[in-house]
Order: sequence, then C-alpha cells, then structure tokens
Amino acid sequence: MNKGVAKKAISGVAAAGAAAMLLTGMAACGQSTAANKKTSDGKPIVTILVQQNTNQINIKDMTWAKQLEEESGAKIEWKTVLDTAWGQQKNASLAANDIADLNIRAYHPDDAAQNPSAFEDLTDDIDKMPNVKKFFEEKPVAKKFVDVDGKVYTLPSDRGKGFAASGQHMMINKTWLDKLGLKVPTTWDELTKVLEAFKTQDPNGNGKADEIPMNLRALPTDTLAGWWSPFLFLNSTGIATHYNSGPSQQGYYVENGKVGNVMQTEQFRQVLDYLATLTKEGLAPKDWVTTDKYDSRNQVGGNVAQVGVVFGWDQTAFGAVGSDLYNQYISMAVPSAPGVSADKTVWDASGISGSNEFEDYHMAMSANAANKDACLKIINLLYSEKYSVQQLWGSIDDGYLKKTGEHSYERTEKFQKAADAGKSPTLEDRLAGWIPDDITIKGDSGSDSVTAVDEANKQQYENIGGEKNYFPIYVRLGSEDQTTVANNNTTIFTTVLPLIAKMAQNGADDATWKNLQDQLKSLNIQQNIDIWQKAYDKYVK
Repeated sequence: MNKGVAKKAISGVAAAGAAAMLLTGMAACGQSTAANKKTSDGKPIVTILVQQNTNQINIKDMTWAKQLEEESGAKIEWKTVLDTAWGQQKNASLAANDIADLNIRAYHPDDAAQNPSAFEDLTDDIDKMPNVKKFFEEKPVAKKFVDVDGKVYTLPSDRGKGFAASGQHMMINKTWLDKLGLKVPTTWDELTKVLEAFKTQDPNGNGKADEIPMNLRALPTDTLAGWWSPFLFLNSTGIATHYNSGPSQQGYYVENGKVGNVMQTEQFRQVLDYLATLTKEGLAPKDWVTTDKYDSRNQVGGNVAQVGVVFGWDQTAFGAVGSDLYNQYISMAVPSAPGVSADKTVWDASGISGSNEFEDYHMAMSANAANKDACLKIINLLYSEKYSVQQLWGSIDDGYLKKTGEHSYERTEKFQKAADAGKSPTLEDRLAGWIPDDITIKGDSGSDSVTAVDEANKQQYENIGGEKNYFPIYVRLGSEDQTTVANNNTTIFTTVLPLIAKMAQNGADDATWKNLQDQLKSLNIQQNIDIWQKAYDKYVK
C-alpha cells in the first residue's frame, strides 16, 4: 500500500548478471524482436506484465481479459508476477532494460524518471487514448499525480469516489460503551476514563479480565509511521497526518505552507507521553511497540470481543462485514488533546489528498514496444468504463457483476463467494483503469464500509484548512533529491527509532528528548525539510 521513496536501479556488470538470472523467472516478459511480434495471421503481439496478489486468479483466466484481447485485435501474452517477488525482479528488469510492452501496477513515476529511455512518454500519445484524456480532464489531480516535469511515463488508477476516504480510522466498541452507559469520548481525558472502564468493568461479560482497552499497532523499524500508526494521535494536537503514503510517514508535515518534521515538535512529545501513560496504566498492551499480535488480538472470532479501541481501516479489523464482531464497533472522531479545541482537532488527510482513491503506477509502456498503436488501443480500452468496472468488480458474463442501468452496476454474491475462498476473479485495487464519479455500484462492501466510517471525521477534515496544511499526493521529489532524502532518512531512523520506541513506552523525559533533538539536528533533518519545502512550493504555491 505504501509508496515510499524509490530506490535506485541496479547498475554495472554484477547487476546485469543478477538481472539475467532473475528475469528467467519472469519468462522473458520483456522486449522481443520485431520479427516475432506478429502472429502467423498478422495480429500484433503485445506482452502485458501484471503484478498480482496470491488471492487472485490468474488474469489470463478472467473473462474480461479474453474479451479485451478479442476487441483489441491483438494477441496478448499475459505475464504475471507476485507481489512477493516483484520488488527484486523490478530492479533486475530496469538494470537489463527488459521491460514488457505494457505493465500493470509495476513501475512508479520515479522508476521511469530515473530510467526515462526505457519508458514511453504517454503525453505524446494522449489523442490516441481518448478515455485517458477524458480521465485527466475530469480528474486533473490524477494527471498532476503522475506528471514529472511535463512528462507522463505512468498512468494512475482511480477506484472511484467510493474510496475518496482515508484508510485510517479510529474505532470503538459501541456494545461495550452501551453496556457501561458511556458516551463516545471527545477528549484524551474522556478517552482515558473510557479505557479504564473497559479494563475494570468486564464489558465483554465473560467474567475474565481479558479486555485490551486499546490495541496499538507496533512501530515500524525503518520509518516513523505507516498504516494505523499510534502516531495518528498527532491529529488530536492539530497536526494533520496522511499515513496512507507519502512524506508524512517519515514525519514531514505542513502547517500554513511551512514544512517541518513532527519529531521536532512539542506535539510529538505530548503524544509520546500519552502513549506511555496508556502503556504504564495497562490500557494498552505492554508489548505493543514490537508485537506482531495486533491483528490476532483484534480478530478473536465469535461474539466475545477482546479489544475496546483501535486505529484501523474499518470494522473489518475485527472480522468480515456483517460478522458479530464487525457489528460491535463504530468509527469515532479522534479525541482532542489537552489544550486543543474541537475546531482545531483534525484527522488524517489521506482521503482528501487522494491517496486512497488513486495510485500512481498502474500502467507503464515500454519505449521499445514494437506494436505501439496496438499497445495504445489496449490502454484506451482498459480505461473505458466497460473494462474498468470489470477489472475492479469482476466479469459481467461470468455473473460476478451485473449491469443494472446506465453507469450502474451490482456486485453479486457469486463474486463474494469467490473472494471469500481466496480466488478473487478481479484485479481489484490493481486495476489499470478509472471509475468515473457517475458510476454507482451496489454490493461493494469494501467501498460502502470505508465510506461509512469516514463520516465520523467529516468535520475534522474541514478543520484541516486545505492543502496549506498537508502534502497533496502530487508533490514529489526530483531524482537527485530523492536520493539525498532517502540516504538521510536511513541514517536518521536507524539512530532515532530506538529512542522513540523507548519514549513511547516510558515517556519523553528531558534527557531522552534532548538526545533525540540533538541527533535529529546532527543527521541532516533540516536538509530534508528544506528539500520537501522546495518541492511543496513548486507544486502547491
């Protein structure tokens, strides 16, 4: 889910050797000579690489993919690679300049910017892709997201307005609140009292002291924060995070157009102290900083919940949509920190920045594709409504998706059964396509659920005050600046994360806090702040 700073491609003789070995496993997915790029009956051959998940059936077995081949007039050679293997194989493919004709969810704009001769600049071809052109016209943020100094080497995906929500939410067990006669807390003090009641008053009713008042996700070991981080409490202090992706994960934030790093703020110290208080008082697991039990503690099954409050995607943190545990929880606005008024309390900006609706690496075309017009025709078809909806929700002819009217669809029970069996018949969030705002879908429990939980934060989104207080998704660094920031971040986090973990458990005493600040200054954090300020000013101001 994270789109971190891109790594440099492998280079040199040794890398080329490694690339050759790795690419054997990719079944020679890249370029072919012009002579063998036509079938015996003259059809253009187009190779398409797709990064897939283990819970999806192979794309070549999806009916819509077979229909795409027929409608395009090309012979499509589908090559799939699993997420778990692609990270290493991607570097090898770049080093060997062995790029498939088309690539779905494989190469980021930064990969292409560092290897521009390997990829087609699609701005030159926009008139041959009217669906993509219309996409960019209706969603200008999508084009800005992938525009690198006037060039577009990759196309984004758009899962539709149903995912114009943050992937980060705070959820509380409403069944427990009702049983104990408590209200949803609106301040840290109120939250602490609720958590104390969850700990001592047996809200799950099983006669055991097995309740976990607040289940916190472990801190990462290579960056400051990520999905469902305990540092979402920074929003309680008025600093807006956006932890789906981007520089916020490394602590960089914007306030009134000025970039800083949260690790240097008193608000961060305040959050560390609060997390330590929860830990010391037994309101959060004592091992939360390093545990791998976050998910298992949430999903205990049955109807006896173990957890009171979490940060997560939605209620599916506890079980499938409609399950007993799912139904016990509601989303809540983040409580305000001491000294912070409700109108200054904000929430994670991932949804309003677009980082949950869009991803920036869902279609890339080789600069050396032999059948360029055939490739462009396929891209245009993929970004049509007909193929976008089937990529996301399943093939119509197979009964996974039903067309119910103009621009309206229903995902069927057949799809859900296949997905529950670990054999999803779609690309889902990996689609190379665009779901326009006028499309409506019934039965997409994922988008319905995340849209519903996002309602609790509606006012807090307004409190953010727009792009002057967060990084829009289209703010990006140049290649040289990426390298500088990445190198600095590696040194910074190797040094300071142990200090931060200690303070999250024990509190931010003066000596440890001063040590953190001294280390940050000595490790070039100001250089990184200046670089991100330059990028923010370039794209936003």
